[in-house]
Amino acid sequence: MDVENIYYHGRIKVPYKWYVGETGSRFLVELRDNKELWGIQCPKCNKVFLPPSKTCWECFTPTEKWVKLKNAGVVESYTIAHYSEGVAPRDVPIIYGLIKIDGADGSLIHFIGDIDPDKVSVGMRVKAVFAEERTGSILDIKHFAPSDE
Repeated sequence: MDVENIYYHGRIKVPYKWYVGETGSRFLVELRDNKELWGIQCPKCNKVFLPPSKTCWECFTPTEKWVKLKNAGVVESYTIAHYSEGVAPRDVPIIYGLIKIDGADGSLIHFIGDIDPDKVSVGMRVKAVFAEERTGSILDIKHFAPSDE
């Protein structure tokens, strides 16, 4: 006798708490309280990291100096998703972009909004649009939108 294989598709939600450290905390507090992006600079090679890192990714020197960055940058790459799941479900299509923030040597992956997906392009200038209610999360940046800067 053949037995039919039946599968149940489910999701297990496990609550957790993750400490972002002193470096991550300062970055998120500045987003939440001041709507500002801050990177951290290596004293040896002068690279500015965003997201901030306690240690330089290039020369492994402890980072020290905080640098206020512009809330704007350039789209380095992007993709368009036609389904909504994950940390921040949104209406589809969802545009995810790799944003090179002005003055930083690193980039952020974040949402791109306020634009038709067909109009997004690599090299496009964008600026951060902040959420009205901020909680100390990267999602305090609602998305990046086209900018004339």
